[in-house]
Order: sequence, then structure tokens, then C-alpha cells
Amino acid sequence: MKPEEIQISDWARIFIGENPGSFFIEAIIRIGIIYLILMVSMRLMGKRMGSLLTRNEMIALVSLAAANGVALQSPERGLLPVVVIAIIIICFQKFIAWRAMKSTKFESLVLDDMDMLVQDGYLQLPNMEQTRLTRERIMAEFRHNGIDNLGKVQRAYLEANGKFSIIKFAGEKVGLSTLPSWDEDFMTAQEKAPGTFACRSCGNLVKGPKPENPCDRCQHQEWEEAIIT
Repeated sequence: MKPEEIQISDWARIFIGENPGSFFIEAIIRIGIIYLILMVSMRLMGKRMGSLLTRNEMIALVSLAAANGVALQSPERGLLPVVVIAIIIICFQKFIAWRAMKSTKFESLVLDDMDMLVQDGYLQLPNMEQTRLTRERIMAEFRHNGIDNLGKVQRAYLEANGKFSIIKFAGEKVGLSTLPSWDEDFMTAQEKAPGTFACRSCGNLVKGPKPENPCDRCQHQEWEEAIIT
């Protein structure tokens, strides 16, 4: 449109656009066909498309959405290109799934690897930095799973699909509290482990009086009483 043709009070153009009224009837047909294409495409790409997606599955889904959006809004665009794009995406997705089953190296390259975030009650800070996860984000995940003590976490993994997997120790364990530092009332109510202090950064445990030196594991110098649960 030319600049002089744009009027702020032209409500018909704002809400309806420049399409003829008959296009809205055609849009209903287009939506039905595209809905069918999407449903068949998702079915052919497998049940994974209905759960938490990996990176390449997300790319496939976004590509399908991008291809369909143009055909829905532009009357001059046909539906056949959408079908062709859907077929290409489905074939590409199935090839990746097949190739990943045959080769673990290809699977790691395309789908990524899992990362260990916690090992035996200690945060793995280098892995957290690599995955761009903050300490508070991980602690929030532990609290969501009912874990108030980092010492109870035997392993915590960040899976390739972005989901957390947590394996806990059985029995009582000493460790760093997962509660936020500002919730002083709740932290005070937690049972303290006598003579044991935990590094606020990585969860490293030290017995004896409160340390005055930096943590041996992460060089952080903020300590708090460890708890036992």
C-alpha cells in the first residue's frame, strides 16, 4: 500500500484487510485442509511430537507452522506447496530418527547429550555454566520435586530434551538447603547438622567451625549451616 492510502480510522482495513468477503468462506476450507495436513504430519512423525520436544522436533513443528501460516492468510497462495513442505519435513524427521538409532555419534550431534548437574550432593558448576543454567533454576527444580536438601540428590541430569532427571539417596543425608536465602523463617525451622557447613555456591561440605577460607571446589566464600533430612 502507498503511505497516503493508510488511514488510522480505516477500521474495515484494520480488521478485514483488503481481501474480498468470499475469502473468509475459502479460509474455512483452507483451515480444515491445513488442520488435516498437520494432524497427519504429527501422526506420521510419531508420539514424541505430542510430548516434550527435542530441538529437531521443535524445528520441524515450527517449520510446519510457518508454511501453513502463509497459506491461511494469502488468497493468492495455494495449498499444494504446504503439502510438499509437510512431506519434506516428515521425510527429514524420519531420516534423522532412523539415523540416530543407528549411530550414537549422530544422535549426540543432532539431538545433543545429557549433562550431569549434581553428583553426590554437589553442584557441577562447569556443566551448569555450559548449559547456561543458574543455581536458582536448579534449586527451584529440586523444590518442585520436594527436595529441601541438596545432599539427598545422588544425580541430577539435564536430558537432551531439556527435562530434568533426579535420582535421590535413601535415608538421612546432610547437605545444603535448597530453600531461598530470603525465607529465613523456613530455613530456621530446618534441622541443622551440628558442626557442618555447606558452601552456598556448590554445596561442598566442611566439618568443624565455620570456614574462613574460600571453598576448595569453587573458591566461593559464603558458607551456611548444613541441614539434615
